[in-house]
Amino acid sequence: MCFEYIQVPKYIFLIYNNMSNSPQINHVQDRSTTIKSMIILALLFFIFGLVSWVNTILIPYFQLTLQLSNFQSYLVTFAFYIAYLIMAIPSSFLLNKVGYKKGMMLGLWCMSIGALLFVPAAYWRIYQIFLLGLFLLGVGLAILQSAANPYVTIVGPIESAAKRMSIVGTGNKLAGVIANLIFAAVVIRESDKVLMREIEAGTYTGAALETALDTLIKGVMTPYLILAIALFIFGIIVRYSPLPDLDPSVVNKRSEQDENSRKSILQYPALILGVVAMFFHIGTQMIALGTSIKYAGTMGESLAGPAQNIPSYTMLLTFIGYFLGIALIPKYLKQRNALLICASINLVLSAMIITTSGTVQFLGITTDISLWYLVMMGLPNALLYAGIWPLAINGLGKYTNLGSAFLVMALSGSAMMPIVYNAFVELNASLSPFEAMKQAYWILIPCFAYIVWYAAKGYQIKSWRKTKD
Repeated sequence: MCFEYIQVPKYIFLIYNNMSNSPQINHVQDRSTTIKSMIILALLFFIFGLVSWVNTILIPYFQLTLQLSNFQSYLVTFAFYIAYLIMAIPSSFLLNKVGYKKGMMLGLWCMSIGALLFVPAAYWRIYQIFLLGLFLLGVGLAILQSAANPYVTIVGPIESAAKRMSIVGTGNKLAGVIANLIFAAVVIRESDKVLMREIEAGTYTGAALETALDTLIKGVMTPYLILAIALFIFGIIVRYSPLPDLDPSVVNKRSEQDENSRKSILQYPALILGVVAMFFHIGTQMIALGTSIKYAGTMGESLAGPAQNIPSYTMLLTFIGYFLGIALIPKYLKQRNALLICASINLVLSAMIITTSGTVQFLGITTDISLWYLVMMGLPNALLYAGIWPLAINGLGKYTNLGSAFLVMALSGSAMMPIVYNAFVELNASLSPFEAMKQAYWILIPCFAYIVWYAAKGYQIKSWRKTKD
């Protein structure tokens, strides 16, 4: 196998030639088709990031504008990511029936409907309609994730799948870097920042408070209307794009004997253990992102100030991490070793969040140093997703779509883990808000310890029964 870099631009398009003799992917060798395919996939992952990572600022934004309790604010994330758990397996059957391209179109259209619901939800300031809109956005993303991730994994050699995941992942994390900045710039205008400070200070009460909140929340109407239209149009573009339809039962299996010996997807331990690893990774990532602004708030920083940019700093580090993956995997670093190293780094950072303290001023933000350890986790996080997915899905053959659905279900960790984290915060209610949140970060340690184990040994397990050497 050989590869060459295409200058559109250099760091994004790594095109593989002579991938397989299978007729399923011979047409991928066309240079023009492959470049267009990579552009479309990068745009899809950009959309994943744009819609997903904006939740990190939606949580505190809705908590203020809808006057939510802590529990209700975490339901913002829950409503979005629980769709992965509910829709992942139906998505696999949908993809088996209609194929990848049409499935991606339907996913984008579902997201379009979800974004459109933000308009009436904001107009009447109804929390439940926002949750329904977020759920439909999650349903659409579940379909897209079920299609796009295995597609990227099997379109080339499995040993360099993490590289390809890193390439398209740059689109995802670029969106993560700018999602909060775009939201803050488009939705939270300068006049709104003044209004937010006044609301937080308790200046308004009664009818005056309701009027002020109505004014704030309507800022989401135009951006989400534009997003709904863009998602609908992009769905049509994907449907009639040059993306080749791949058959995973042909291009992602070990051997006929191996596949015939396994009668159920549950007989693939590396997949099942990988699903748990993915659940912990996604859950801890959302804890780090979704709580960072609020954690800074316990130290005196406000959403109306520079603290609103904290998730973008985390995403910037993740974006850099993807470039490291592109440069190093697999030529200098095996994707399994990258996963092991990155999980170990995050395990250390988790311990430092809890055990270290000291006030620092950085980027206009004055906080405890533990906040910046939380932000630093963004760098190694980049290669956890890209490392777990190919190790878990390798060799599934006819079970590839269903296995991908299991991994997509694991993305519901973003819905569940922040709620578990909040439960630990509530258990520490006798402490100050700062200490309560800081001690709750203990939940990160067993999660990263498990991922370290999976990278070291778990992915190698081929049978639930012990076999004699």
